[in-house]
Amino acid sequence: MAAKKIKFREEARQKILKGVQTLASAVKVTLGPKGRNVVLDKAYGSPQITKDGVTVAKEIELADKHENMGAQMVKEVANKTADKAGDGTTTATILAEAIYTEGLRNVTAGANPMDLKKGIEKATQAIVEDLQKLSKPIKNTKEIAQVAAISANGDEEIGQIIAKAMDSVGKDGTITVEEAKGFETTLEIVKGMNFDRGYLSSYFITNPDKLQAELDDAYVLISEKKISSMKEFLPILQTTAESGKPLLIIAE
Repeated sequence: MAAKKIKFREEARQKILKGVQTLASAVKVTLGPKGRNVVLDKAYGSPQITKDGVTVAKEIELADKHENMGAQMVKEVANKTADKAGDGTTTATILAEAIYTEGLRNVTAGANPMDLKKGIEKATQAIVEDLQKLSKPIKNTKEIAQVAAISANGDEEIGQIIAKAMDSVGKDGTITVEEAKGFETTLEIVKGMNFDRGYLSSYFITNPDKLQAELDDAYVLISEKKISSMKEFLPILQTTAESGKPLLIIAE
């Protein structure tokens, strides 16, 4: 087993602080509508230019293991914010840096860490309550476009496309984003569900003119695994055959 380097008290805290500040410094430049872009070196292909805080954070690994621990702590903050809210990762990173920096300063001055923790939790609760009072729900497509444009770095065209997509599929619909092969940004609305697969055999074709397999009022069977034998599906096949309805099987 490899030897472990152990650091205690102030030395350990300062190492972690440096890692926190290093990552936060790289991320915070992207904050707000006037935020700047960050260029990320990639192992393969061209460098990536981004203004997304969590994307920048994910690329940071520090050579010093103890400093890297601090960077990874803040990276976790950005990742969880992205998973839960989908935005606000840069703000979350800046807040995390400020909490750690000021917390460390107070602990060094002799404050009780548990009292600090309780104070942070109370302050968080009070701030969240005030923010909820100040917030207003989005009521129409115009407001969706405004919020979307802000998230798209002020690109009003992107904002309008996102608003139209959300208006078309509703709040429970699914929206996917794909990189275009050309220069145009387009919106495609697909009714129903779309799978990046097709029929397994040309014998399934029901419309020779369009080379499509079209089933009306069909039963749908979805399987997460590969189907190598139909023995386990025989009861289902018998039931559907008796009903006279077609059966669509979607499998790995």
